[in-house]
Amino acid sequence: MSVNHNSNSVNLQNKKIAVIGIGGVGGYLAGMLASRYPHVTFAARGKRLKSIKKHGLTLHSDYHGKITAVPEHVVPVEELEEQDCIFVCVKNYSLEEVCRSMKHAVSDHTLIIPVMNGVDPGDRVRAILTKGTVIDSLIYIIAFANPDFSISQQGSFAQLYLGIRDADCTQRKAVNEAVSILAGADIDCKAAEDIEQAIWKKYILNCAYNVTTACYDNTIGQIRNDPVKASEYEALVKEAYQVALARHVHITQEHIDSIIHRFYCEYADNATSSLQRDVRAGKTNELETFSGYLVREAARLGVPVPVSERMYQILKEQTQSHIL
Repeated sequence: MSVNHNSNSVNLQNKKIAVIGIGGVGGYLAGMLASRYPHVTFAARGKRLKSIKKHGLTLHSDYHGKITAVPEHVVPVEELEEQDCIFVCVKNYSLEEVCRSMKHAVSDHTLIIPVMNGVDPGDRVRAILTKGTVIDSLIYIIAFANPDFSISQQGSFAQLYLGIRDADCTQRKAVNEAVSILAGADIDCKAAEDIEQAIWKKYILNCAYNVTTACYDNTIGQIRNDPVKASEYEALVKEAYQVALARHVHITQEHIDSIIHRFYCEYADNATSSLQRDVRAGKTNELETFSGYLVREAARLGVPVPVSERMYQILKEQTQSHIL
């Protein structure tokens, strides 16, 4: 590996970086980081941990090519050493447990970046951890874990945005440091001017995309070609928009028009969603992230969201029937 010997590069090479959750998103970040930095730890469990210890982590990336990364350590979360930077890439339903398990690895100088779905992971991490600086984020990527524990990243994009709402000077410095770490691993990353707006733009998209595909177990093409379902998709977008406005998030009609345009003109006909696949398989899923949270916020704020409420109830019943 070629190293630029300026002081900033040497400083970054000395950073202790951990990735918790080596699924699609976490696996992509882990593979890229461990291929560029010497002191990277993967937090994993069970067969995945054993596989990475034996073979390293293979990333099949349309964007970067095939990468096999060998981290310095592969350990359960409970065995993490103190870290300079921790990327938390777990499912929402595991976040609180993971935060409690990693407390010992967080010091006052540690950067913690949850790269997850939803609008509140950062706040939930802050509620548990009393040390370190939590940086909010979102990522646009198509990535998933394979049965052999390798990771696939599809498409010519994988863009990460970082920020802290109403950041002071010290927090802006922390965001810029995290951006530098990611950029040093050839990960496309920007500091967002308004991270809350950026997160809600993606969340509104996901409220419609994940919920409609899961509710009907249809591809995007099937929903797009059914006038009733397409209209419901648009309704979900508009309902989530009204909740964002009630929360005083700086979302505009232009953002909503872009989300709806993407639905009609940009997605592949065979596109599915993670929520759809998990509900179909009877797995623990992120329904509460993509739908429950929005319905509860709407009730708290007095915003009517009838389509969101109906689909949430349908999916709750489907999920509970799998459990029973």
